[in-house]
This record gives sequence, C-alpha cells and structure tokens, in this order.
Amino acid sequence: SLASSQLRVEPLQALSQASAEHGSHEDEAAEVQQKQRTPVRKLEPSVPVAAPDEEEGDTCAICFEQWTNAGDHRLSALRCGHLFGFTCIDRWLKGQPGKCPQCNKKAKRSDIVILYARTLKALDTSEQERMKSSLEKEQQLRRQAELESAQSRLQLQVLTDECSKLRKQVQELRALVAQHVSASQQPGSSRACLPSSLPSSQSQCKYHLENVFVVSQSGNCRVMAYCDSLSCLVVSQPSPQSTFIPGCGVKMMSVANLKSSQYIPIHSKQIRGLAFGSRADGLLLSAALDNTIKLTSLATNTVVQTYNAGRPVWSCCWCLDDTNYIYAGLVNGSIMIYDLRDTSSHVQELVPQKSKCPMVSLSYLPRMASASLPYGGILAGSLEGACFWEQKSGISYRPHHLPLEPGGCIDIQTEITTRHCLATYRPSKSNPCVRCVMMELTCSPLTEAEDVICSSNPVQTFSAGPTCKLLTKNAIFQSPEEDGSVFVCAGDEASNSALLWDAGSGSLLQKLQADLPVLDICPLEVNQTHLLATLTEKMVKIYKWQ
Repeated sequence: SLASSQLRVEPLQALSQASAEHGSHEDEAAEVQQKQRTPVRKLEPSVPVAAPDEEEGDTCAICFEQWTNAGDHRLSALRCGHLFGFTCIDRWLKGQPGKCPQCNKKAKRSDIVILYARTLKALDTSEQERMKSSLEKEQQLRRQAELESAQSRLQLQVLTDECSKLRKQVQELRALVAQHVSASQQPGSSRACLPSSLPSSQSQCKYHLENVFVVSQSGNCRVMAYCDSLSCLVVSQPSPQSTFIPGCGVKMMSVANLKSSQYIPIHSKQIRGLAFGSRADGLLLSAALDNTIKLTSLATNTVVQTYNAGRPVWSCCWCLDDTNYIYAGLVNGSIMIYDLRDTSSHVQELVPQKSKCPMVSLSYLPRMASASLPYGGILAGSLEGACFWEQKSGISYRPHHLPLEPGGCIDIQTEITTRHCLATYRPSKSNPCVRCVMMELTCSPLTEAEDVICSSNPVQTFSAGPTCKLLTKNAIFQSPEEDGSVFVCAGDEASNSALLWDAGSGSLLQKLQADLPVLDICPLEVNQTHLLATLTEKMVKIYKWQ
C-alpha cells in the first residue's frame, strides 16, 4: 500500500509539474503572440520624441533655424540620414571637404535628397513665399509708376511751355486787333477790314445772263484773263486745227461788242496761267506745261518773248510795282523771277521753304497805304499751304508763311484794295464739303526794329458741294455797287454752277447755273458796266449786274 501510494503520488507530482511547465509555456507563447500583434507599441519608446519645449528635431543643425516644407530652406537629408536645411547643407558641401556636419561621413552635393514627409513638423512658409512674390510685383509696379510719373511731369513741362507761347501769341493778336480798331476810328484813315467792320451789300441787283460764247467744241479750256486797256477777254484752249497747228493758245473775245475774235497759237502743251499787267500795250503773260513762259502781243497776235524755266510752269503773274518784272510758279514749288530787260534767263529763284508742291496760284500785292498790310510782295499758294514773299528792295524778298490749314489747298486769290485773300480747300474727313475761307492779310512788328511778321486771320467761311476733282480758280472782288462790300464767287462741281456770296454777311446771293463744272471766274468792268464771266471747258458765260 505504501508502495502503491508512492506510485500514485509520483504521477500526481509529475502531472502537476507538467501542468505547471505547460502553463509557463502557454504564458510565454501568449506574450510572444502579443508582441507580434502590437510591434509598433513596443517600438515607440525607441523613437526619441522631443519635449514640447524642445525643438531640436525641427531645426537645422547648421544654422539652428527651423527648416521648412517649401522654399530654399526646405528639409533635406544626406545618405547618412541626417537632416538639414537645403541651402545650409548645399553651402556646407561647397565650402567644406565632402563630409556630413554631424557624423563626418563622406558626402557630396549629389547626395542631397529633398524629403517629402506628411508627419514632419516643419515651418509652413508658403504664405511667406506668396508674400515675397507679391512684394516683388508691387515693387515692380511701383518702379513702373515712378517712371510713368517722371514721363508725365516731363510732358507737363513741355505742354506748359507751349501754353505759355500760345498765350503770348494771343496777347500779341489782341494788341494787333486793338491797334486796328483804334486806326479805324480815326477820321480820314483807310478802311480797316476787320470782320465786324466789313459791310454787307444792301443792293437788290443781281447778275443776269448777257451772252454765251462757245470757245471749243472739243473742250479742254482751262483759264482766262481780262485786259482792261483793250476791253478784251482771252481764254485758253487747244488748237482748233490740231493737224496743221498743234498745241494750245488763246481765243480773244471783245467784251465791248460781245463778239469772239481769232485764235492765237502760243504753247505746245496745256496753258495753266494767264495774266495781264498794268501796261498799256496789252502784253499777255502765259505759263504752260511745256516748261516755258511767254509774252504775247495782242496788237500783232504774235509771241514777242519766250523764257525756258526748265520745268512745267503752273502759274504766273506780273509785278504791279515795277512792270519790268514777271513771276512764274513751277511744279516743284519754286518761283522764278524774270526781268523783261534780260531776255536770256531768270534773275532770281525763290526756293520753297517747306514742301515742294506745285505752285497752283500766284498773285502780286502792290504797296499801298493800308492799315492791315502796307507792304508789297508775292502771295504764293501751293497744294500744301501759302507764303507771302515780302519785297524788301529790288529783287530781295523775305518769306512769311501764312497759317493755313495743312493740305488740301487748291487755290488762293487776292483782293488788292481790301487786302483780303480767298483760300479754297478740298473736302476732307473733318470737312466733307468744299470750303472757301476768306482771310485778312495783316502785319505786326516783330521787334523794335523795322522787321515785321505778316500773317492772315480767317474772316468768313463759305461751303460748297462735296465734289472737287478740278483745280477751280475762284474770285474775290469788290461789289459792283461800290459800297465797300466784298463778293466771293466759287465754282461748285456738284451742281455745275457758280455760287455768289456776300462776304460781309456770309449769305448766298445767287447761284449761276452752268452746263459743266466751272473752272475759272473773272469779274470785269466795261464802260461803267459790271460783268462777271464764268468758264467751263467748252464755253464762256457773261453775266451783267443790274
């Protein structure tokens, strides 16, 4: 029994020992399984976590400044694993032998790696970078604004200087107007042709058609002129017998008996200008596109003198102060001066000051006792403007550019007694109609010496139709009533007529109808009878004032 009891005790002890060992094995297995299930929790204590008041993990080991997740100081690492700001480690590897600042392992610039970590605690400088960009833009805009401000100040200075000059000119013009007003109020002085003092015609008379002359059936008539001493009207036309007598000439018309006379051949090409002087022998001055200026005697119907200008001649006129001189306007804008006592060539050439446009009109203003312009000289009109060549002495001339509108001027005519001129302008974008501007020629002292400046002031503007294809020669002349009023007559291509205005009031007095566009207008007087001649390319119409 003892033996059996020992045998029972031993297995029980072995069983309890085995169960104890099995329990210990199970605890170890459970502990290992738990470690396998939660390995992160066991590894967390091994990662060094900085205290809230410590920021070593957020700062660069070189500059001790916080690195960023954007910009130049963004987080970067070497192959050894140490972290730095990008600019710091880049400069370090440039200036030091290739080693890490912390572990001294070999490193080079190509080893620098920029890190992109979500859980990294880095200083967010994106807003700072945006502010820097905005600051740079604002600085650029400020520099641009300062430059524009400097330019504006410079422009303001230039405009201020121009305004001062204009104010000075206005003061000079006001003084000139006051001088003319005071001169007009003195008894016995000449009439001052100011806009307010220019009288209007009160007459009830009108121009009535008196006769019609057919000059050329084929057309191509261009200009005409009137000889007071012979009471003869001459009209340019092509040769009626071009086969036998080619070229161009003039046809004479007696205004006394209203009959046409014979044809006189003069030039080989189209005639552009005709003029009579104050000579009693009736010499006709003609200018043509065949480069010549010729003098023709109407007494013998022959050419007595020829001058070769070398270029096409567009206009001509006589010197009314000395009948020995004649003037020719050329295609290049020059004015040739000829002395009839010198039959070889010109004695002087007046070169254009500005553009070299054809000289479409020439008029001579004689010296006279006038308050507005007592000086004599040549009024030259080109397609770009006008110039008054003041005759100083002999053949010495001084140019005065008149303030006309730039471009579009096709004709300038003068009224000698009242010292007015009439400038005709083509239609333009700003002015769709043909305009005739009447201007007063004036002069004012330039300095305390004898030098003066000649100019022109607009007085009245007359508008015609919207068509202008021809260089029509208009007219400005004193009223037949001899009451001091001035008439303006201009051709209107749109209506094939000649329009007559009263310059004082600006009112339209008559519309003289024609079959074709009017090319030239010539007022004339025969035996105290006032007539008006209008020329088309085929015929002349004579109107009588009654």
